[in-house]
Amino acid sequence: MKAIPTAIPDVLIIEPKVFGDERGFFFESFNQAQFDDAIGKKVNFVQDNHSRSVKNVLRGLHYQIQQPQGKLVRVVQGAVFDVAVDIRRSSPTFGQHVGLELSAENKRQLWVPEGFAHAYLVLSDTAEFLYKTTDYWAPEFERSIAWDDPAIGIQWPIQGEPTLSVKDQLGKSLAEAEHFA
Repeated sequence: MKAIPTAIPDVLIIEPKVFGDERGFFFESFNQAQFDDAIGKKVNFVQDNHSRSVKNVLRGLHYQIQQPQGKLVRVVQGAVFDVAVDIRRSSPTFGQHVGLELSAENKRQLWVPEGFAHAYLVLSDTAEFLYKTTDYWAPEFERSIAWDDPAIGIQWPIQGEPTLSVKDQLGKSLAEAEHFA
């Protein structure tokens, strides 16, 4: 496993070592000891989630203000544009974001630590998205920041409007949203 730094030091691209030949491929998608070494701390994942969406669905920008979740995300079918936004008020990268393509083909994963809002846009006809979380889903603490907030300035690779849930249609601006210390 290789950890690749991003523009925000706490957000890392995790690239597995893939072994392939004419029969197909094999890779270890998760190894606790290697992952802890890669991010520099011990992490305990408590929940795995699996989502399937169609093209132009945008999910996010989500976070939990209490019981914050670190997320290790990946795509097992299709492709998405994945985004993490730093919403830690005391961080020098507050309000900044990292965005990249995750796909079944590139097999990359993204580590999104606690204190970040997370979203993804489906680029392929369909995509299956898997993620591990460091805390349990707590809908009463879930919040949503507007996907198109100009203060964040995400350049989504989409023409027209994405398909959003009602919750995401009601996302607040970064200025109005609750933040982490």
